[in-house]
Parts: sequence; C-alpha cells; structure tokens
Amino acid sequence: MRTRGFRSFRGSSGSGRSGGSGRRTRPAVAVALLAAGAAVLAGGGPVGAAPAAVHRTKQDQQEQQEQADGCDVTKSVPPSTDDGPAVKAIKARRSLVIGVDQNSYRWGARNPNTGQIEGFDIDLARAIGAAVMGDPEKVVLKPVATADRIDAIKKGRVDLIVRTMTINCKRMEDVAFSKPYFNITQRVLVPTASPAKNIDDAVKDQRVCAAAGSTALTVVTEKKTARQVVTVENQLDCLVLMQLGKVDATMTDNGLAAGQAAQDQTVRIVDGEAQPEVVGVAMLKDSTDLTARVNQVLADYYARGDWARSYEHWLKPYMLNEADRYWPGTR
Repeated sequence: MRTRGFRSFRGSSGSGRSGGSGRRTRPAVAVALLAAGAAVLAGGGPVGAAPAAVHRTKQDQQEQQEQADGCDVTKSVPPSTDDGPAVKAIKARRSLVIGVDQNSYRWGARNPNTGQIEGFDIDLARAIGAAVMGDPEKVVLKPVATADRIDAIKKGRVDLIVRTMTINCKRMEDVAFSKPYFNITQRVLVPTASPAKNIDDAVKDQRVCAAAGSTALTVVTEKKTARQVVTVENQLDCLVLMQLGKVDATMTDNGLAAGQAAQDQTVRIVDGEAQPEVVGVAMLKDSTDLTARVNQVLADYYARGDWARSYEHWLKPYMLNEADRYWPGTR
C-alpha cells in the first residue's frame, strides 16, 4: 500500500494527541502491541477467524437500526465536488487532519516494519485526503482514542474521523456524518477455553469489556446481565485484559472482533450478533460542504473499485467472504 506522502503523529495511541505517552506505556498494553506486531510481520491470520454468518439483507439491517434509533442513519447531504467555506479554510491552512485508529489490526494499525499506519480505514482516509487536498504532503493522520472521537472533532483537533465510527441518532446531534461506508454488527469475543456458545452465555454473570464511548458499551450495558462492565479507552485494551484474565469477554463490532481473533489465536468469536449498524466518516455539523465532498469521494471510491480492492486486501480473509454484505450502498 502507498505509504509515502502522508504524515502521521506518533504520540500516545490512547490520547489522540501527538508526543504524549500517557496510559499506553503500561506493560499490559505492550503485550497486545507485540501481538499486533507479530501478526503484521506474519502477513495475515487464519480464514477460520471469520465470524459465523447470520443472513440479513442490507435493507433489513438498516431498517432494524432505524427502528431502534428513531432516525435515518443513512441520511446525509448530496455528493459534490464544490469547495465551500469549510474546504477552503482547510486548504488555506494547508493541512487536513484526519483522526484514525492505530490499534485495530487490519483497520488501522501501525506497521512495525515501516512505522506507517495502515488498514482498511486508512486506505479510505488517504483517498479522502488526496481528493480534498490534491497534495498528499498536506494530509496528517492523527491517532484518536475511541472515547475521544467526538471531542476531537468539536474541539478542532481533527477535521475528520475515519475510525469505524457507528452512525446513530445521539452522535448525529453532535457531529455530521457522511453516507455509510460499511455495515457492521456487535459481536462478542471470549478466550478459546470459555464454554460460552453465544452472546447471552458470554455476557451473563461475566466481566465484560468494552471501549468507552463505543456502541458496544451501550449494547452490553443495556443488556443488564453482565456481572461487571469494564470500560477502557481503546478496544485493543480489552484484548489485553482478556489475555491477563482480568475480563471474561469483549464486546465490539464484527470487523474489530474479526481482527482481534486473527491477531490472537487464544480468543474466538461466539455465535450471534447484536444491533445491526452502519459506519461513516464524522466531521463538524456546520461543515456541510466538507460532508458533501467526502460523500463524493465515497461514491467515486466505490465506483472505481477501490473499496472492493481494499476490502479484498485487508478484510476478506478475516470476515465473511461476502463483500455485498458490508457495502451499505444507497436506498
């Protein structure tokens, strides 16, 4: 994948700011980062890491989420190539800052060989950056923690978030979203020795981990069956806690769950999934022209086959081999 021409902050992967060390220096985190590095160096994980299939149509998934949320999560402004005030201000500043993940294997993770952040979301972030700015040297990829995504946008630390961010009604009150670019559901990981067969088994009377500010945390909290809900700043920290025996299960979306199962052969995904959702690019609510520009990039990205190529490269071996299942398309 293309690595030159895009700058990235190397700061704390949990803080979302450059240059800090923060909580990510603890030894537990090093365990997972070493596992991630080994997985990247190995060049891939087993096909058996793919989640079990639960067949739903794209429209069924979207309608179920709309019914639960009470809003149309696919609604966004029409695509446009016009440069409005938000895009012009970014170009005048000569820097587009995109908030990304550097902890999620195959989605957004730092390659120890190159030092570059890479993955499915990173391919999309770079495509957006190149289209908006025209010059890759003017694009900055900045790691942002799960819990810090909305704050980072509202406080101007980033212009966009491309980080497996679920679109829902509550978040739509705070930030604007592009059209969806991926269908997901919530899944549960457990250690391979766990007797749990499904989500209910894995959660009931167990210590369950989820990232703060994530949809997974809302889902597991609303179940009200866990003995303890443990929150962490980034979803990779849940894998560390499972490795150390401090939690019994992790809830996260199916893409991230598949990445963790591929990254660590001592965990597996249980049967069943919860709350069909869609993922989008987030930005300031009043940046309507930027939203329209991102929607144009998404339309072009899919039409050129770039979405499919990125999916084939990063995700197909670890998820259901049905690309149509994951592209939300239009309605």
